[in-house]
Amino acid sequence: MKRVRKKIVIFLAVTIGTFIGMFKGEEAKQKWVFKLRTKYENKRLVAERKSIARKGGVQLDDIEMAAYHNN
Repeated sequence: MKRVRKKIVIFLAVTIGTFIGMFKGEEAKQKWVFKLRTKYENKRLVAERKSIARKGGVQLDDIEMAAYHNN
């Protein structure tokens, strides 16, 4: 379910970004898609950290998360 949801979000971002690109230009499209993707990724990261904390796990920084956990 998570994989499908992520694909839908990316598909919508690219589709809407295409329309933005037609009217405002390619640079505006890239900025908008980047902003949307980082917002989605940040929400996912915060949710993952809260989940680890609820389970009694140790809070890790970004480097440790990348080294020891598969995203």
